Amino acid sequence: MQLQQVFVNGGRLKDTIEAFADFGRTERNGVTRLSLSEQDVQVRNYFAACCEELGMSVTADDMGNMYATLPGAQAGPPVVIGSHLDTVKRGGRFDGVLGVLAGLEVVRTLVDHGIKPRLPVTVMNFTNEEGARFEPSMMASGVLSGKFDKAVMLQKKDPEGTTFAEALAASGFAGDESNRIKEATAYLELHIEQGPVLEKENISIGLVDCVVGMACYEIEVTGESDHAGTTPMDMRKDALFAATEIIAELRGKLGALDLELVYTMGRLNVLPNIHTVIPNKVIFTVEARHKDMDQVRAVEEIILGLPEEVLSCTVGRTKLWGRDTVWFDPQVCAKVEQAAQALGYSARKIASGAGHDAQFVAGFLPSAMIFVPSVNGKSHCEEELTYYEDCEKGVNVVLETVLSILNG
Repeated sequence: MQLQQVFVNGGRLKDTIEAFADFGRTERNGVTRLSLSEQDVQVRNYFAACCEELGMSVTADDMGNMYATLPGAQAGPPVVIGSHLDTVKRGGRFDGVLGVLAGLEVVRTLVDHGIKPRLPVTVMNFTNEEGARFEPSMMASGVLSGKFDKAVMLQKKDPEGTTFAEALAASGFAGDESNRIKEATAYLELHIEQGPVLEKENISIGLVDCVVGMACYEIEVTGESDHAGTTPMDMRKDALFAATEIIAELRGKLGALDLELVYTMGRLNVLPNIHTVIPNKVIFTVEARHKDMDQVRAVEEIILGLPEEVLSCTVGRTKLWGRDTVWFDPQVCAKVEQAAQALGYSARKIASGAGHDAQFVAGFLPSAMIFVPSVNGKSHCEEELTYYEDCEKGVNVVLETVLSILNG
């Protein structure tokens, strides 16, 4: 059998994506499907039904992660394809769900062609990847990988005060810890890029070699509040003026590092935030991401090297969190690259600037990710779009990779 002669059903894939988008579809053709919400439970049940029709067994573990498994001709570590079905509020139709439906379509294609896989093929749906209802994001894969403490995660509350444990119990998807995945021949995650690079370069497939490292700091600038009309300019301790000087300094120094470095000052609080009062405190965040941890460390040196005082205001800095770059398994990545080449698709290596379940899974399973283009780089919004032809190419790469792995 020539592996490249087996292709997925693109029309069916499109219909499946749209069918899953009906669970939480918004008026502007996006999706709101928060983890373990009514819409999420509905789509989980629909996913389970689709899998059971194919002769797959469906189980859940103690974090609600779903495992749909097609038996193999022999026992052994499965080939796993997965991602997540939950979304952010007013998110899109492709983020997360495409990776799960890639697995579903791969199994459907195997069944269509009467291909009995040598090893089991498992399609996974990870719980609460987005963290839009229960923080943090990638909660369940974090527990599986030992990054998060289960007892702590179970007590996380949504804005209405419902704990994750309560929502999980009510969903009907609270399974047994013994169902957790512990080994796999490979883990594959197809995802939309969520950025503009592939579309800009007219590339069909992103060969993801890593999830970039990052560091996030909170900068606190403290001055004094006085009357905005009666305090002379040279007698002020204006925290906002000081903060803007610090931000300008950070932009200049960070911008002079590496061209691939991305940095963001995404949150800024000004106190007391009254137009007639000189600000006495400004708190803002600065985060930076790069696959080379030396570059991340250079960012941290710049932040830690900020002056202790600016415009008579004191400057403090606190590291909120960070992560090292996660590199995917070279052998599995090579299989993905070979699959794209065999199919004749344009491809390039790319790093993921966003976090995914795969970055935690990579800590205990040989893993790889595949990107397909995002129109205008849009994601986490109702305008999110990946052309169906690109979705089909991405799933074909997953299929080709799975067949390659199963054939030795």
